[in-house]
Amino acid sequence: MNPYTNPLDDVKLFFRKRSVLSTLILINVGVWAFTKVIAVIFFLFNQSDSAASEAWILRFLALPASLDALSLKPWTLFSYMFLHLDFFHILFNLIWLYGFGRIFLEYLNSRQLLLTYILGGLAGGLFYILGFNLFPVFHSQLFSGMALGASASVMAIVMAISCYVPNYTINLLFVGRVKIIYLALVLFIFDFFSIPGGNSGGHLAHIGGALWGFLFVVFLRKGILPGMRGSFSGWNFSLGKLFHPAKKQQAPRNTNYSRPKTDDEYNAEKLDNQKKTDAILEKISKGGYDSLSKDEKAFLFRTSGKNN
Repeated sequence: MNPYTNPLDDVKLFFRKRSVLSTLILINVGVWAFTKVIAVIFFLFNQSDSAASEAWILRFLALPASLDALSLKPWTLFSYMFLHLDFFHILFNLIWLYGFGRIFLEYLNSRQLLLTYILGGLAGGLFYILGFNLFPVFHSQLFSGMALGASASVMAIVMAISCYVPNYTINLLFVGRVKIIYLALVLFIFDFFSIPGGNSGGHLAHIGGALWGFLFVVFLRKGILPGMRGSFSGWNFSLGKLFHPAKKQQAPRNTNYSRPKTDDEYNAEKLDNQKKTDAILEKISKGGYDSLSKDEKAFLFRTSGKNN
């Protein structure tokens, strides 16, 4: 990390840009805050037991293992992937989402990130439901089992970008530099062998999310997802293009998955661009977009496009 870069400023700038990644994080935080508001309301109405409020929330937002229960509330296939009750559950999920989401957007775009999050969550949910309905060991828990959390969606993002740029390295505390593909594989193997232990349903969901992340990269490289190319703008994209054959595309710029610049050069350029962006955003807040010069508008357009 560049010693002159303030991590707090980097996070503040990240949320000011209002990207798909920051929006996903804020939705998760908002739903978690909603669960805490419900707990306060239950307390005020003399329902001091926290289990009462949690049961009410789980009833409407968590994903049931039972197909009969799912048929009465199909929206839970989506709502469960934004639902957390425990603080450390949401904290760790959002740390992983933020870290690997940033790496994801270095090479792919916001449409693809959103698709991976949503379909990874759906794949994880379906794996959870199928596992509880197919395997006899879970039959005693079928009518009480519920899934919640963004873990399957996050695992899909981790696996997708790890398969897309397997040589990308990160620094891990007490470990040092490691390729993200090795980290993703370790997580996948850990989830598989942890199924007989606690939270079996959660591990099944993680595996489902990871498999979608892998398939996403396979489909992307084969041109099966052409509708997901290009920048993300206004939360609109053409689903119809997903089913059309892809035209031959030029090879991506990062075919070797290596940076042409050294780490110091890359970090210095990133810091310089961040300072310019901050200055432009400050100017917009005071005088509006029309107060920018032609060069400032062009710079803002380039940097915002690069982050999509």
